[in-house]
Amino acid sequence: MENWLVKRARLTPNRVAVSAGQQHLTFQEVAQTAQQIAGQIAALGDGNSRVAVIMTNSLQGYLVIMGLQQLGKTIVFINRRLSVAEINYQLVDAGVSLLLTDDGYTAELAVAQQVKFSQLPAGQPVTPVAEYPDGFVTSVMYTSGTTRQPKGVMQTYYNHWMSAMGSALNLGLTSQDAWLAVVPIFHISGFAILMRSLIYGMRVVLVEKFDAHHINDLLIHDTITTMSAVPVMLKQLLADLPAGVTYNPHFRTLLLGGGPTDAATLQQAAAHQLPIIQSYGMTETASQVVALDAADAQVKLGSVGKPLFPVSLSIRDAAGQPVAPGTSGAVWLKSPTLTPGYLNQPELLAKNMQAGWFNTEDFGYLDDDGFLYIQGREGDMISSGGENIFPDEVEAAYATMPGLQKIVVVGVPDGKWGAVPVAVVMGTDLSAAALRRFGREQLAHYKVPQRFYQANTWHVTASGKVQRRLFAAELETLTALQ
Repeated sequence: MENWLVKRARLTPNRVAVSAGQQHLTFQEVAQTAQQIAGQIAALGDGNSRVAVIMTNSLQGYLVIMGLQQLGKTIVFINRRLSVAEINYQLVDAGVSLLLTDDGYTAELAVAQQVKFSQLPAGQPVTPVAEYPDGFVTSVMYTSGTTRQPKGVMQTYYNHWMSAMGSALNLGLTSQDAWLAVVPIFHISGFAILMRSLIYGMRVVLVEKFDAHHINDLLIHDTITTMSAVPVMLKQLLADLPAGVTYNPHFRTLLLGGGPTDAATLQQAAAHQLPIIQSYGMTETASQVVALDAADAQVKLGSVGKPLFPVSLSIRDAAGQPVAPGTSGAVWLKSPTLTPGYLNQPELLAKNMQAGWFNTEDFGYLDDDGFLYIQGREGDMISSGGENIFPDEVEAAYATMPGLQKIVVVGVPDGKWGAVPVAVVMGTDLSAAALRRFGREQLAHYKVPQRFYQANTWHVTASGKVQRRLFAAELETLTALQ
């Protein structure tokens, strides 16, 4: 397909493409600057087809991405929050020889060339790549690797194109939208915004760091229409938003990923006339593949919605056979947005594929109306006395307990039941009795953790995912609440 930035600059040259603070660039200005930056990158003499990038949501980072695309390079996005050892593993695995970083990144990494954006040499503007083959891999993103070494997920231009089509058909996005990008660009939810901007011709508003008050101010006073967020961001936005205040009259969608939201938060959002669209997706599917419209949020509480237009869903048992509505099983999907594979590890995708269907290794069920409910990861499920317990469900039930700040649920062996759930918590004035009592009001008795431990530290990956295995490993060292 034709170079998206070149095409967009021809179609709508004077339309604003990106805003960052007081800076605003049109698509024509972006295209010209990207060609200049591409020439500077080319002057480094790196002949590798892949280039790694460490960046924030800055205008310079955005322009570097556009420059790399003009050169026809595959961008390997690196999470800047990772340790040096973790990043070095990914650089070696990706086989890159050039790493470009923002000026704020100072660690020295194991790569042939490590160059800050501001230190790119002089160069002549390049003639951009005219076309991208549909199957060309434009981006590689590594999964967080909570239980094993992270995998490099490859995403093609075709994947991104079909993902954008799904969002347009299901969310009604157009060139008139303006999308706030505060979720990191090195995550699929952030990079997808940039790709959609080129396809739709819409404005992207870049914000480097999430600050609830600043974001609220932007959403009140700017003409932003759309924002991507995770539940913790939404809670902070609502806590900062004064009673009776609403966002600008153009705002119409807060796209929420990373798990379902509790009823109290949804009600608070409704009081501010804030439309929430809950969604489900992954790096392997180039962003969301399932979405729950705001109109269904209250009646389908806990659901992530229905599959978007190009996506098919199936719930299957351990033998890979479809199950009846209401029955839990593995979530399988078929989608043109699905990755062609994992970098250097083609066998990993193949083992989860069956006749074009992909096993996500998430567990869930479809209700009679076709709405999807995600219960948790297959590897996290606790089998207790013949009953399946999903830690995500238990943790969500405790979301509104006063004084409880954080909770993680893991399974431990039990002579009678095979395994039982226990919980590690953080908060104030917590007792095992109060926690147990609250749980019994929200959950079936077998789902309530049998023991509660006070956390010494909170184990998360660089992308913010809880590392259950680390909590499970240190239970013997923790203090049990009485």
